[in-house]
Amino acid sequence: MSIDETAGTRCGAAPWTLHVDRALPAEPGLRAIAREILTATQPLPIVSMHGHVEAGLLADDLPFTDPASLLVTPDHYLTRMLVSQRVAPEAVGLRTPGGPAPAEPRDVWRTFCASWPLLRGTPTRYWLEHVLVEVFGVTERPSRESADRIYDHVSARLAEPQFRPLELLDRFGIELLATTDSSSSPLTEHATLAARGADHVVPTFRPDVAVRLDGAQWRDEVARLEDVTGRPIGGYRDLVAALEERRAAFVAAGARATDHGAASADTRPLSPSEADCLVQDALRGSVTKASADAFEAHMLHEMARMSAEDGLVMQLHPGVLRNYDRAALGRYGADIGYDIPLPTDFVRGLRPLLESFGHHPRLTLVVFTVDEDTFTRELAPLAGVYPAMRLGAPWWFLDTPDGLRRFREAVTDTAGFANTTGFVDDTRAFCSIPARHDLARRIDAGFLARLVAEHRLDLDEAVETAVDLAYHLPRSSYPPLTGGRSAGTTSARVTSAGEPGVATADGSPS
Repeated sequence: MSIDETAGTRCGAAPWTLHVDRALPAEPGLRAIAREILTATQPLPIVSMHGHVEAGLLADDLPFTDPASLLVTPDHYLTRMLVSQRVAPEAVGLRTPGGPAPAEPRDVWRTFCASWPLLRGTPTRYWLEHVLVEVFGVTERPSRESADRIYDHVSARLAEPQFRPLELLDRFGIELLATTDSSSSPLTEHATLAARGADHVVPTFRPDVAVRLDGAQWRDEVARLEDVTGRPIGGYRDLVAALEERRAAFVAAGARATDHGAASADTRPLSPSEADCLVQDALRGSVTKASADAFEAHMLHEMARMSAEDGLVMQLHPGVLRNYDRAALGRYGADIGYDIPLPTDFVRGLRPLLESFGHHPRLTLVVFTVDEDTFTRELAPLAGVYPAMRLGAPWWFLDTPDGLRRFREAVTDTAGFANTTGFVDDTRAFCSIPARHDLARRIDAGFLARLVAEHRLDLDEAVETAVDLAYHLPRSSYPPLTGGRSAGTTSARVTSAGEPGVATADGSPS
């Protein structure tokens, strides 16, 4: 028998289903209002403008191989919880060069199901429940006993044509999906997708490796930039010109945004000659961390200048100490859960950028944080006065039911709703995209229901606001650049000294 045939009768248990009112307010009066608001947003398409699904996954459009490699191993929210409870990294599929082989997919799945109680109360549990029940039709909870039955059921579904990546993209109602791509990416996968008619998948320009001079991959990224642009990079001027050329290629491929994961929010500019000295040091292999920090800050200022010219929305999310455990980084690689939030000074850090471009009519700067103390004290007041600045949704460690709710409570008084940009799922877990957007819409419905119950909004206003938050704000915050593609082809601004200059708010070189 299949899982669907047995789950409802095993031990007399009813089939596993999800409550229709999950994540809505517990108070009956608020819940009734929230239901009505949610009804207006549930059918809306998904606009996913900040995520990390690989473009190659969609371009290849191959069947997923097994449930564990799709749902467990790449989900660092999940694996970090299990590792914190002394589950061996190899047991969840992580690879160690020269070390123990990772467990087989079925064994990884068994470990996950046996560890299901560890996820109680976490957003990971919410997302996985949605994926298992709503996407794959699983009808019994994960457990040691049900692991093999669920594995076989999900494996069978993955073999069906409607579970291939592009089919799921349509099934999930994803109207627009932005991937994240390195500055040197030739965007081959996006060309393949466009040729297949999947032009609702767009790239996002991510130059972090190219502007972090002390990074282990900086020299390799410079070499890749040289290959893809056909120009040698012998100094700062060449690097800026190469990055501008790549931005133009991203715009031509349909990109709407850039993405910057800097160590801090510092945006102090350097003089062109100072910046060139730092690049020359890096080319010689003698750059210091302090110099790399200064150059990264300068390049954030430069990226704002470029966005003011080509119209790409600039997304900034600083303040995470990535790959905190150096031994784990060496054994298993990056992005396995060892990333820890840091306090972030946005007020002083963003001041140079905002003084130069905060009133520029063509710049949109979307700022994310994992330091939620800054929402009320720093970010909402800044977004509430600078026309160029918008607040990004709660991200990463704050992408939780209570974190999403605290965000609305923290920023609405000062920044309102219009200075936010809608929800972003920020996920590599493709099948969790609809789950994450569903949760955000439910939390917003609950928040707006309270405003209605307190007679601070009429119901029709609350419904309209919910629709804006779910759909219209992300669409308007990340507009297409079809009318401004030529603006992305500008070469580096050159001062009378023959070096790239720092632009002022009106676009003229300083």
